[in-house]
This record gives sequence, C-alpha cells and structure tokens, in this order.
Amino acid sequence: MWSYQNSTDTAATPDAVFALWADVLNWPVWIADIEAIELDGPFATGSVITMTPAGQEPVRLEIAEVVADRQFADIARFGTVELRTMHLVEPSAGGGSRVTYRMEMTGEGADELGAQVGPAITGDWPETMAALVELAEKAAN
Repeated sequence: MWSYQNSTDTAATPDAVFALWADVLNWPVWIADIEAIELDGPFATGSVITMTPAGQEPVRLEIAEVVADRQFADIARFGTVELRTMHLVEPSAGGGSRVTYRMEMTGEGADELGAQVGPAITGDWPETMAALVELAEKAAN
C-alpha cells in the first residue's frame, strides 16, 4: 500500500468546507487544474464524478462514502490498483476546523505505482487545500 496525507487548519466551520466539497460542479473555482467536471447523480454514495485534469484523460471517481459536514471518500480504479482519497473536516477545539486529505493506493503494484505517480497526483494538495479553506472562510463572512 502507498499512502500520503496532508492537513491544514482554517477558521472556517466544517459545514462551510463540506458545502464546497458537495458543490462538485464548482470545484474548478478552487482546484486549479480541472478542465472539466461532471457529477452523475447527487453528492452521495454511489454517484460518479468524472473529472478531467488539464491536458489529461478524464478520471472516473466513484463516491464511496459521504458523512454530511464531516467527510467524503472517492475511489478511482486503474487496472488492479485502487486509489481511495478521503476528505475529512473536523471541528477544532478553539473554533474553526482541521481539513485532511488522505490518499491510499492498494492492489497489485500499488507500492510501485504510488512511488511513480503518487507525488504528481498529490503534489498540488497544499495549494488546493489553501484555496478551499480561503473560499470557505470568505463564505462564512
């Protein structure tokens, strides 16, 4: 298994962050490299997001879990490898929230594939998460 995690703190509340995640069609506002995005169904377990990164082929993401105002997970499959990305938001003791993204690659060849492409997939997470929390903080004001 290959994994990577990144967290950031924000003054925004968990529901403000989650609202941005649930608004899939507007992800390109805070995710810089999305060329196109579609959601087949509601933002709920079993629905499918088709995301096209700039200059790349579309990626099919199945929503594997949704817990309102707390977390969601999506899964992408590439041959025998499964990429599960968890998006978590937890209230902070002093107010605000802690936002965490975690990716796990499992399946035959996951360690090798993770070492090869994992850093490219997750490399922009700090910037993406910064844009997400900035927008969530503005929405709260």
